[in-house]
Amino acid sequence: MKAKQTYLKGKSIFKVSLVVIVITITTVYLTGENYNRTITSNLYLSLFVIGTALFLFITYGLYKGIGLTDNFPKFREFKTGELIANSGNGANLPSIEVGDGISGVIMSILLWIAMTIILFVLLILIEAVFWISIFIILTMLYWVFFRALKFVFSKSKDTKGDIGISAIYSLGYTTLYLGWIFGIVYLTDLLG
Repeated sequence: MKAKQTYLKGKSIFKVSLVVIVITITTVYLTGENYNRTITSNLYLSLFVIGTALFLFITYGLYKGIGLTDNFPKFREFKTGELIANSGNGANLPSIEVGDGISGVIMSILLWIAMTIILFVLLILIEAVFWISIFIILTMLYWVFFRALKFVFSKSKDTKGDIGISAIYSLGYTTLYLGWIFGIVYLTDLLG
């Protein structure tokens, strides 16, 4: 009788990736505390730490034959018209007391109303941009930390118990997932 395949949940992968991010930030900070490194050097160090963690994680997962299950919340239930509708209540504005005559009072009131409307619209737009940005970042993280790893771990049936093949697959996928970022950093350093 064959043993069942071990499955990791998507939320567990996401939590592990957050731990790797914290370790990367701590490593870059602690190793760079007494050195005056450039941003490019810090990016290379960060990518090296992330790449090493990703390589080891993928190698271990492929060697052990791990699969992934999706337990992320569904983003299809996101309703686009609710950002502005739930943006909050109107502000309690103070009263205006102007003693410059009736024309000054009228002008002050009109400017006050115009600025209130402009600020209200700008706050709604900022809130919408913020939530859309959060949604896009979460979607990207979902793809990177789950969909890509699910694709990698689909090979785990072929690599289970063989460390050499697991390491080769892991090296290839780590190179694919992080190589383009190294290329961007290198080109930025070269051109800048």
